Amino acid sequence: WTRFGRRRPYFLVGAIATTLALIAMPNSPSLWFAAAMLWIMDASINITMEPFRAFVGDNLPEEQRTAGYAMQSFFIGAGAVFASTLPWLLSNVFNIASTAEAGVVPLSVKIAFYVGAAGLFAAVLWTVLSTKEYSPEQIAAFERAKQEALGAPADDGPEAPARSVQGWMTSGLVCAVLGGLGFVLISVMDLEKELLVLAGFFAGFGLLQIAVGIMQRRRIVNAATEILNDIFRMPETIRGLAVVQFFSWFALFAMWIYTTAAVTRVHYGTTDTTSAAYATGADWVGVLFGVYNGVAALAAFTLPVLAKRIGRKATHALMLLLGAAGLFGVFVIREPGLLWLPMIGVGFAWASIVSMPYAILSAAVPDRKMGVYMGVFNIFIVVPQLLAATVLGLILKTLFDGQAIWALVLGAVSFVLAAVSALFVRESRSLPPTRNP
Repeated sequence: WTRFGRRRPYFLVGAIATTLALIAMPNSPSLWFAAAMLWIMDASINITMEPFRAFVGDNLPEEQRTAGYAMQSFFIGAGAVFASTLPWLLSNVFNIASTAEAGVVPLSVKIAFYVGAAGLFAAVLWTVLSTKEYSPEQIAAFERAKQEALGAPADDGPEAPARSVQGWMTSGLVCAVLGGLGFVLISVMDLEKELLVLAGFFAGFGLLQIAVGIMQRRRIVNAATEILNDIFRMPETIRGLAVVQFFSWFALFAMWIYTTAAVTRVHYGTTDTTSAAYATGADWVGVLFGVYNGVAALAAFTLPVLAKRIGRKATHALMLLLGAAGLFGVFVIREPGLLWLPMIGVGFAWASIVSMPYAILSAAVPDRKMGVYMGVFNIFIVVPQLLAATVLGLILKTLFDGQAIWALVLGAVSFVLAAVSALFVRESRSLPPTRNP
């Protein structure tokens, strides 16, 4: 907690870094620089967005959180509609060039990045200056009220370590060895170099556990030890949601990475990125993404109503099945002008993915741990992102002759698995109101 609050400093720092990355990316002098800016931008967006989700949980009582996250979903969708259609508008309405020489970013794309950077920074700055946060003392009072409503004693004392020193050292060594073996196998078998990121993730996670074991032996307590202990003592609800998030976001990253390549090849018959047909197809994909985001913005209003009738788990599972139907529809429909139809299903899924799991999670964790577990929850978005960026490409190359359309089919299957998993999530008991507006 600082004089500027707990969440708002993260909002501002993340927004500044994201804005700079957005400005730099279309001006990248090389591919590696562009890739670095993409990773920086992704990390910076997470720095901003995850505290935003905790911010909703901080400021709303449990019975209002489904509606609160749904409203967040609405604004995410509304902003994304503008972002997705902006390159198309610039090239088709304002006649700004959408094609360029090989290795040169089209002017319409550059302007879209600049507009996005300005819009993001202005929106976050307005939020930082116009909102307030509850103090740690108020959060503690809310937590005590929740415990009293459940008939459970307040637990303000220190928590026991999630694992023994030996447990940390053993599991850390296993993960580090697996990561090291991954590095060796990737090099020896000449596999895709992107897989090194996945191996590095395992190795790094293993080394972190070993470090926590050493610090625990020396009775050192800091942010690293607390966060890793929280990861391994996650409530059962979060463990179930982690599986749902894994399959949901794997499907989303498959769609985001491969839809342009799939549509331009299958529906426009080209793989030449410098051709007019490819530019037309890529612009149309931008419009399609705008469609699903627009649907998501409208669908956000239906989620709280549906959740009250059939429950949050069933609502989320239903939305994910609509997303599966949407991705499979892109594979089935061969007329590009009709591809907006399956995007409706994707829109309903997207609206639920960015709202319903967070409403379920916020009811399952102590108020004082809201930010920690929202951050931990983000791990289950990063892991499928790494897999989609690494393993999925290898699968397509090995099994499907590099045809990107099959990535969308695999994404549809992943959505189905997420929907089934959602039905097995164990929700926390509902609480009566615990605070006044």
